[in-house]
Amino acid sequence: MQITTALALSPSAPFLKPKYLLNRNPNPRIVPVQQLNLFTSTNGLSCQRSSSLFSARTSVLFPYPNPRFSGFKFRASSVTENDEENQKSSGLGGILQLGVMFAIWYLLNIYFNIFNKQVLKVFPFPATVTAFQLGCGTVLVILMWALNLYEKPKISKSQFSAILILALLHSMGNLLTNVSLRKVAVSFTHTIKSMEPLFTVVLAALFLGEKPALPVVSSLVPIVGGVALASFTESSFNWTGFCSAMASNLTNQSRNVYSKKFMLDKEEALDNINLFSVITIISFLLCTSAAIFIEGIKFTPSYLQFAASQGLNVRELCVRSLLAGICFHSYQQVSYMILQMVSPVTHAVGNCVKRVVVIISSVIFFQTPVSPINSLGTGLALAGVFLYSRAKRLKPKPKAA
Repeated sequence: MQITTALALSPSAPFLKPKYLLNRNPNPRIVPVQQLNLFTSTNGLSCQRSSSLFSARTSVLFPYPNPRFSGFKFRASSVTENDEENQKSSGLGGILQLGVMFAIWYLLNIYFNIFNKQVLKVFPFPATVTAFQLGCGTVLVILMWALNLYEKPKISKSQFSAILILALLHSMGNLLTNVSLRKVAVSFTHTIKSMEPLFTVVLAALFLGEKPALPVVSSLVPIVGGVALASFTESSFNWTGFCSAMASNLTNQSRNVYSKKFMLDKEEALDNINLFSVITIISFLLCTSAAIFIEGIKFTPSYLQFAASQGLNVRELCVRSLLAGICFHSYQQVSYMILQMVSPVTHAVGNCVKRVVVIISSVIFFQTPVSPINSLGTGLALAGVFLYSRAKRLKPKPKAA
């Protein structure tokens, strides 16, 4: 029987800790050290790792299971994976609820990518769009606290300085992703972002001294090969779009390395919901400043009229921007809710399927031309991501004495 070492925080995710890993705590703001588990992140989703976050733990903030990238502090807690699944989704009612949650998660991702691409096509200011989306999340967070749906946290100076770095990297990751979505097809951006595991492995080796196992390294081959094949045959290929998507991978995984390297000595940690909420607010302030500095103030009648001349009237532009912002924040929250109901590996596989669904739906909706070789490259890269998520849960064999 396999043993799962659950880890908690890093957003993708993903920043929310699965509640099933914690004993019930009457104070949601502080998680006792003995209850704290370690998160790892994958693509913006959080995915906890089996045998070893957020990614999957991995997008709350951050989507591939990885035990090496974590949040403020960690404790390993061993639970049999079969028992986890039985407790989380037992009975027909649990299965139906889980199916509905996955459907909502996928739909929110599909609608976010469609609305976001429509807005960026006529309103070519990705920094402003990113700030607006984070602003929508900030409003939702403030409403959550104002209505006492969740207790507002108290943040120390040491916590704030650490969270500020995470928020900066989170802001950069989202901004770079929108730059890529502005320049190339949605399907191509998501294909490039499937290379996150490569950056995870490389950064962990360089800065944490962690040696990847052979199965992990082997799973990177189809990912790199698939992305290269898809890039060579991509009709919408653009170097700005390609490089910005790659840079977003680097930024997101750097965030996770920072969490692991510098935040394990914190004596107190925010729970994941509040951590994600605080990061959202700080990221909004950072992106708003960056948008004004880089692009200037673009939400003016003249620029809105310019967007209207490109195909969307002002009302449609505002509605789609608002819907994209709500979907952006909501799909991350739903991802964390699912993570509380299933094992990290199941969440990682679901996240891989989500990427496939987003790519297919965007190709159909935008009628993106796709050649057979391009499809093969995309499929190969996604298959590599799936193999990576499986390889990460394999335990190294103990060396004989």
